[in-house]
Amino acid sequence: MPKLWAGASGYAFKEWKGSFYPEKIAPEAMLAWYAERLPAVEINNTFYQMPKVAVLANWLETTPEAFRFAIKASRRITHDARLKADASADSVAYLYKNLAALGSKRGPVLFQLPPFLKKDLPRLSEFLRLLPEGHGAAFEFRHDSWFDDDVYAALQAAGASLCLSEREDNAPPPLVETASWGYLRLRLENYSEDELAQWVRRLAATKWQEIHVYFMHEPTAPGYATTLLRLHAALNPATLP
Repeated sequence: MPKLWAGASGYAFKEWKGSFYPEKIAPEAMLAWYAERLPAVEINNTFYQMPKVAVLANWLETTPEAFRFAIKASRRITHDARLKADASADSVAYLYKNLAALGSKRGPVLFQLPPFLKKDLPRLSEFLRLLPEGHGAAFEFRHDSWFDDDVYAALQAAGASLCLSEREDNAPPPLVETASWGYLRLRLENYSEDELAQWVRRLAATKWQEIHVYFMHEPTAPGYATTLLRLHAALNPATLP
């Protein structure tokens, strides 16, 4: 069974007060509270603004040693440059240089492509060559044309993971193991415990060494992540962080 890192897509939500957070909690206290209860978080605001070293250093100091941050790559790379290597090289280098401030707490880096961007294998292959050693890159494709064997082979050769994203508006893409680790984004508004148990059993059948799972940023997300961790631990407690 893979080691499981489960959490939510973000943590700084006032809407979570009273359900996950105390009614009265300062915004700057939210990360520490979150990190005491869940082992990982997916940071989405880095899609809109490149992460600053000072902010990353503060996250490093605020969280326990076993905590992990998954980082969503900047839209400069995925939506403006659209993975074109010559247009995104500087942004990729800047992103990974700054992320080094997280040290061992840096988890995967998610590259979420726009839904209108169709399969372009030469472009993807050239982009993959930009990634530094230990990149931990996961790719979320949102156009069906990308789900093809030659794309999977390119990801596998680069040690990159194919992100599986379960959304309300489409059937989930195939669960294909292109790296030694997996990345899931479970984006439905409602999950029953039976549905989460099905996911745990499905993940247990993979060859992944570890997997990151993130729920949509609703007030239910921390509860879903906690339930997933509990069900996973019931199968094998040694696989939790």
